[in-house]
Amino acid sequence: MKFKKLISVLLTAACVFALAACGSKDDSGSSSDSSSDEGNGSDSAAVTAKVIDIDLTDEEYAFGVDKTQPELLDQVNAFVGKIKEDGTLEAICDKYFGDGEPEAVESAELDDSKDQLVVATNAAFEPFEYTKGESYYGIDMEIASLLAKELNKELVIQNMDFDAVCLSVSQQKCDVAMAGLTINEEREEYVTFTDAYYEASQRLIVPSSDTSYDDCADADAVAAALGELSDADSIGVQAGTTGQYYVEGDADWGFDGLPAKCVT
Repeated sequence: MKFKKLISVLLTAACVFALAACGSKDDSGSSSDSSSDEGNGSDSAAVTAKVIDIDLTDEEYAFGVDKTQPELLDQVNAFVGKIKEDGTLEAICDKYFGDGEPEAVESAELDDSKDQLVVATNAAFEPFEYTKGESYYGIDMEIASLLAKELNKELVIQNMDFDAVCLSVSQQKCDVAMAGLTINEEREEYVTFTDAYYEASQRLIVPSSDTSYDDCADADAVAAALGELSDADSIGVQAGTTGQYYVEGDADWGFDGLPAKCVT
């Protein structure tokens, strides 16, 4: 299954470019427009942006399970297979990419005396995990809710910095990491990944007035254009994500890095 995912990005004066995780391998390759407001008060102005619809990476999302709980890994894998097979996963995704209605997910208080499923997340990655008031929303959060019910456990969601998600599981503070995690050897030092449940990629977002990438036909062409940037240019990313490794370069991820400044 392939679903289209567009992450909204605030283009600030310091972040001329932005990398966002975007799914769907079936797009036509044309650029799509979006807009963001920049500034404050009466000085605010609409800034139009466009997504360069070319996948720069191929990623698979999975959940990270505590290495000391192999039985839980088997249970989560069985559950992932079940919701993919019976259409539940597609229905959840439709709530966020289609016409469905997202459902609120509530977290119980952590209580060692209860049988709980403790999920680590970073609720700042809409549509996979985010908050409205005291409630959690998102694809991962709805999956977490159903998983807890499947295991007959009470759901506890621990919201933390993205960089701490896998670490908290490795320290047995949480049972499962569910935070739009790309499968990667570096993270496998901390968690055991489940079977993949989602395909994603990185794409570039630029101001609509920027025509530098309009003639790019593939990822190599975009990468070549990005390679011509300098440290006077900035690319905005979410800290600790594939986008940051792509810009800064990381041997474990197989990225050479770019000459532009990385702004998290």
